Amino acid sequence: MLLKPCSTILFHRNILKFCQQSLKTRAMATLPEVVAKLSEFAPENLAEKWDNVGLLVEPRNNKSSITNILLTIDLTEAVVAEARETGAQMIISYHPPIFAPLKRLTQASWKERIVIDCIRHDIAIYSPHTSWDNVTNGVNDWLADSLPHADSRPILENPINAAYGAGRLCTVKGEPLSERDAVQQIVKHTAMDCAMVSFASSGDKNRKVQTYAVCAGSGASVLKGVKADMYITGEMSHHEVLEATSNGTCVVLLGHSNSERGYLSVFKDILSKRLNGGVTVHVSSSDRDPMQLALRENAN
Repeated sequence: MLLKPCSTILFHRNILKFCQQSLKTRAMATLPEVVAKLSEFAPENLAEKWDNVGLLVEPRNNKSSITNILLTIDLTEAVVAEARETGAQMIISYHPPIFAPLKRLTQASWKERIVIDCIRHDIAIYSPHTSWDNVTNGVNDWLADSLPHADSRPILENPINAAYGAGRLCTVKGEPLSERDAVQQIVKHTAMDCAMVSFASSGDKNRKVQTYAVCAGSGASVLKGVKADMYITGEMSHHEVLEATSNGTCVVLLGHSNSERGYLSVFKDILSKRLNGGVTVHVSSSDRDPMQLALRENAN
């Protein structure tokens, strides 16, 4: 068939548009494909036995394309609203929003409302939690990078693979750091304005740090009894801090979720590459630690 010039131009434009749409479609991923990529990075069997990880909420049409993913540490109602506003079809929530069993789905509690809202708007929920803690290049490795280290190993080895596990025990690379300098580097790495610090019982802030142990979140049970000059974690109880400092260990507390939140920006790049750039991955702007510092106002 012989095409007129205008018809030829229109024909080629349609072919080009079709090819562009085809390439875009191929770059997208379905929910099972995204879950597979997440499991490749951090297999669910790396999580602690008590944890609840993996796909927690599945939309009715789980074969539809995922084009927008939202990352958060805590899944709050504000984060769900953000997901809806940004058009996210999937939320990856580090902390599982469904942990204790839900006996009903009503409007009575915020956790129930979150699940209802996500189901209603076909938003998938995936939680990695301790599988991210235990995997290589996960949350604890990111936290360990607060200080330059020559070596790092899990404190509690995973029974499946000793290369993985909870917490990290590290040796400072090069010259040991003073406790004061180490704290400054930790605050800078985690993008914190401040941290709670209990210096070792000697009270010498220039005491050197050669070894340090980290555990994101609530680290007391993992760090207990570990011989190190410094502990870096999210939270410990008053008496657990006293026990550590009396044994000569400086304790740095960042706040539970603040010891984890900075990793989201790292994982954003990891996931984007694993999905070949076909899915937009955002870090939530609504997600934040529930605790804030209230400074005393100057009295007039």
